[in-house]
Amino acid sequence: MSVQEYLDKHVLSRKIEDAVNAAVRAKTPDPVLFISNHMRKAVPSVITKVKARQILDSRGIPTVEVDLYTNKGMFRASAPSGASSGMYEALELRDGDKGMYLGNSVQRAVKNINEKISEALIGMDPILQSQIDQAMIDLDKTEKKVPLYKHIADLSGRTSMILPVPAFSLISGGKHAGNTLAIQDITILPVGARRFEEAMQMGSETYHHLKGRLLFLRNMVHMGAMLVKMVALLQTFPGKFFLHIDISLFCVQLVILVLCICSFREGLDLVKEAISRTGYNEKIKIGIDVSATDFCIGTKYDLDYKSPNKSGQNFKSGEDMIELYKELCTDYPVVSIEDPFDMEDWEHVKYFSGLGICQVVGGDLLMSNPKRIEKAIQESACNALLLKVNQIGTVTEAIEVVKLAKDEHWGVVISHRCGETEDSFIADLSVGLSTGQIKAGAPCRGERLAKYNQLLRIEEELGDQAVYAGDDWRMS
Repeated sequence: MSVQEYLDKHVLSRKIEDAVNAAVRAKTPDPVLFISNHMRKAVPSVITKVKARQILDSRGIPTVEVDLYTNKGMFRASAPSGASSGMYEALELRDGDKGMYLGNSVQRAVKNINEKISEALIGMDPILQSQIDQAMIDLDKTEKKVPLYKHIADLSGRTSMILPVPAFSLISGGKHAGNTLAIQDITILPVGARRFEEAMQMGSETYHHLKGRLLFLRNMVHMGAMLVKMVALLQTFPGKFFLHIDISLFCVQLVILVLCICSFREGLDLVKEAISRTGYNEKIKIGIDVSATDFCIGTKYDLDYKSPNKSGQNFKSGEDMIELYKELCTDYPVVSIEDPFDMEDWEHVKYFSGLGICQVVGGDLLMSNPKRIEKAIQESACNALLLKVNQIGTVTEAIEVVKLAKDEHWGVVISHRCGETEDSFIADLSVGLSTGQIKAGAPCRGERLAKYNQLLRIEEELGDQAVYAGDDWRMS
């Protein structure tokens, strides 16, 4: 084959001419480098290798990390996992060998990726997300010249991209915490911020004010404990110490008061005080993740289920819980309540949602499952979707359920899992789908801040085009 025939076969003359013209228009000082990069961009992306491995998430439990290689580079992602898994979400494949990480190892999943999924994906265009997802579904990040959040927006058909309002966790209870607080989380939402960067500042300052207050109270407990020991020591000496009874009583009461954040109101009072100390009173709202399924027994709700000596003494009916939520929304700036009832208590969640006093988020209720979401829509059972991507399985399915929720004018909350990694994908997902809300934990710890810091980068990259959801957090 002659040189001319080779050029004609691959249309190289035209491609080179296009590259040279582009270099001239750009007035580049280094035309060779510019032309080289221009030609490289013209080559279609293709997956060349997929390599999976087992790593540990933030709880020290195994999860999967994948390196995806294309002809333009290597890209890495890891999968979070959560404790609130259920029958309606995509299943986690764990090995079950009690001799390896107590049965939680994921070497079978790693093997499936390296042997079966890898073989199916090699040679595919990484930009064709739906085809990639379908290839994986049939077996039961992709590199682009646009940012990941923009790629997700393109996949979903959205033209606008919005930075979400973060729901920062300040007080944790429920089955994930060592205290006796029944509910899972009390969060704050900086809806009054003008930019995501300002929202981060508000969240961080409030978090540290609360942390400082709790440290002070903890020190008071230590002092009280020392006084108790001193009184006990004094009682071993001859003579009467008329103050010892009063001091002992005071110390015991102090320990009980400080160590036990037992009720909704005690936690909310601490958060409200922290917000007040920052001066952001009108700009920060409060959210509650009740996770009521965890303490529902039959048709009753045991608010003292974590207190062995009190369990069974503080049962509430569904009607009692509705009255409690109404009071909390009146007495505190509560604007969002997640899973206020058991995941099968459709009657009460429907009634409460119909009151329209706050956002009612379906987490355990929906499990990101399309059939559950459709049922909730039909019964008007809630007005917001909590989306955990690994519950539903693929990006394509996530896009579909977000569209389903938005078509009904629901709010959408992109959520992390309790077993997280430092992967920041959900930050890009929240912007690309303009969900308006993201729940990624407290403004501390690397695996949580990875998401928030990525949102800061996205806002900086968007520049004047960046829009923060703010007061429109529910209808973005």
